[in-house]
Amino acid sequence: MCGRFTLSSPAEIVAEMFELAEPPAIAPRYNIAPTQPVPVVRFGPGAHRRRFDFLHWGLIPAWAKDPSIGGRMINARCETAAQKPSFRAAMKRRRCLIVADGFYEWQKLASGKQPWCIRMADGRPFGFAGLWEQWTSSDGSEIESWTILTTQPNDVLKPVHDRMPVILDRKDHNAWLAPDAVSADVVAPLLRPFPSDLMTAYKVAAHVNRPANDDPTCAEPIDAR
Repeated sequence: MCGRFTLSSPAEIVAEMFELAEPPAIAPRYNIAPTQPVPVVRFGPGAHRRRFDFLHWGLIPAWAKDPSIGGRMINARCETAAQKPSFRAAMKRRRCLIVADGFYEWQKLASGKQPWCIRMADGRPFGFAGLWEQWTSSDGSEIESWTILTTQPNDVLKPVHDRMPVILDRKDHNAWLAPDAVSADVVAPLLRPFPSDLMTAYKVAAHVNRPANDDPTCAEPIDAR
């Protein structure tokens, strides 16, 4: 499960990485948490270029009666998402990239849970494979929301957690974001563990445990203190 991540890269680097028309208006974030508005890259309806939008983290299926269900939909297993009623329509038509440059996982130990920060070895931002949906309430108001797809852990994550978010190689971004409806079989080969040799992980302090703490200390290695 991926329940917290970071995005502190300069806007110019984010724009270059995700092929955006202009640098997005973003502030550094070090502890992004579920239910918050989070930046995603996608093709909107009828759009022919990439958009940078802020959507609610926690996918709310279009058929849901209550938006609170989104709190239980922050992740979706890539192995079953195409069959699940909550995700299958989005898997076919509404795929997105969640913009990040690090994420946290909690390792279970006899003494408690140890948080780790996982990043690219070169420090560059990257895109989680995501799905988005639009939910409409009885009064006509709308909420756009999303979830992160997860897969089996690579060698970096295995000692820490039994799942990891799907991180897409930059060369696969266009295939994932394609605005046309596709079958799950077409995109399934993209949903694999990211190469271990391109990633790094280190322990961080329990400061990150509280979502209210959103500062550089969250992502600071314990050994650096």
